[in-house]
Amino acid sequence: MQNVRKRRGNDSHSTAGVCKENVPERKTPPFHFDLWFCLTLQNWILDFGRPIAMIVLPLEWFPLNKPSAGDYFHMAYNVITPFLMLKLTERTPRPVPRTAVHLCIVTFVMGASIHLVGDSINHRLILSGYQLHLSVRENPIIKDLKPASLIDSFELLYYYDEHLGHLMWYIPFFIILLIYFSGCFSTSEDQKKIPVSGWLLLGPSSLYYWYLVTEGQITALFLLTFLAMSAMMIFQRRKGLGPDSNGSFLFYSFSITVLLVSLWVAYLWNDPVLRNKYPGLFYVPEPWSYYTLHIRKSH
Repeated sequence: MQNVRKRRGNDSHSTAGVCKENVPERKTPPFHFDLWFCLTLQNWILDFGRPIAMIVLPLEWFPLNKPSAGDYFHMAYNVITPFLMLKLTERTPRPVPRTAVHLCIVTFVMGASIHLVGDSINHRLILSGYQLHLSVRENPIIKDLKPASLIDSFELLYYYDEHLGHLMWYIPFFIILLIYFSGCFSTSEDQKKIPVSGWLLLGPSSLYYWYLVTEGQITALFLLTFLAMSAMMIFQRRKGLGPDSNGSFLFYSFSITVLLVSLWVAYLWNDPVLRNKYPGLFYVPEPWSYYTLHIRKSH
């Protein structure tokens, strides 16, 4: 009788094991088109479109002592972007360090929020005649301020906007992308093919990263990230692994961005005014400085 019970127990365990083995593993879609599309679209609308909305929309709708349309765009960006990046890291085929991702997200939100305040005031100054291609002390509306200590306050504002805010915003942003890229390697050839939708998205994505690098003045950070991705690819290839469709999409986007930034620098290489505004090792003028110097003046 006990032998019969043991046999039945063994049969039930074996049946359960067979059932577990037959359950298919959850697999994420090979190419995350939904996330890449949403990320690219909101980058263009909420980040690139932010200063345009502030300039185009009537001032009567958004008084200078109230948040502008661009400020609301920035607020939405500060919520949507970290959410999408969290979703990206959740879909990597290989596990990534979650604690590092969460710390980067917290720092990203804090840096982007600092930039929100500085950028909001900066664009109000533009409407009052502030010229982006000049330094703070050289601007006509600021250089004659009394008392002179007010100029120091505006330089502090510029530091929070263009330096501290950008560093706390973009360093974690690129670290998250690098962490995500580290989890996008596979041996399967089917997972390495970028679909047509991915190739179509490559152009808008690369062009946005060009804007991000030039306007954010983060050329060194971007190049370090790109070199780290290249080194990671060489290391993984020695182990017989290659980037999947998502990793290839990100790497190709960065590769095209390097080309676009190089063409931008070559085009403005001999501009004396911008040369004076952007001294140092990396001469990469901001698009909005070019706009205030050459386009707005001509109109």
